[in-house]
Amino acid sequence: MAESEAAKDETEGFALGTQTLLRGLFLLECVGAGMSDIRTLSGRLGTPRTTTHRTLANLIKAGYLRQPGPGRYILGPKIIALGKQALEQRPLLSVARPFLEALARQTGDTVHLGVREGAEVFYLDKIPGSRGLEMRSRVGSCMPVASTGVGRALLLDLDAPEWEALYARAIEMKQRQGLSVLLPPWADYARDMAAHAHRGWVSDLEENELGVRCVAAPVRDRTGEIIAAISVASAVPYMPLDRMASLGGEVLRCAHDISAILD
Repeated sequence: MAESEAAKDETEGFALGTQTLLRGLFLLECVGAGMSDIRTLSGRLGTPRTTTHRTLANLIKAGYLRQPGPGRYILGPKIIALGKQALEQRPLLSVARPFLEALARQTGDTVHLGVREGAEVFYLDKIPGSRGLEMRSRVGSCMPVASTGVGRALLLDLDAPEWEALYARAIEMKQRQGLSVLLPPWADYARDMAAHAHRGWVSDLEENELGVRCVAAPVRDRTGEIIAAISVASAVPYMPLDRMASLGGEVLRCAHDISAILD
């Protein structure tokens, strides 16, 4: 009985510790998303303010959060350091950055670098253009891989059943997040993906974000496998169809240049 009770206590303690850890991580995500007052954070966390305040205090003490003023919270130096270390562990970023910056200067538009994480595209880098436009994407954020231009460039080597599964997943994720589903019907999407795969680059006609078009191309390693993708994105007035056709070749060349110097 004693051993059974000890095992039960250990299990309950482990579950409690896991819950506390997840609560702290969720708070960090909320603060990173711009939520800064304890009332909002408590509501999102579903815990009393005293519990939320205690978790916040521990995160501040550990350096993961800062409190620049009463009732206000921002990410702390530990998060900044970890983010820097995480990016440094991806050598692709340092290899690609000069090419991305040159492409942004050349086009005047926003340039992205993304990699696939399951059913999502993870944004590794973003170089703002010179037109003063702001887009929903940000470094470290994720979006459904099948709904974005840079994401679909990551999928060009897959077959139709894989495209369809990720297409359905993108719609499910958008709906769950309360976002508009802008993707065309599956038959049109499959036809477009086949055309993109044939020419080697992707065109996005506001299928992820209204008012934004982009051109994207895959980055491959020395074996030819797609490991990342880059895109040039801008508002519709700056992205007429004839310019997108011209940009396709430029973005593809840039992706090839990055691929050529990867180890």
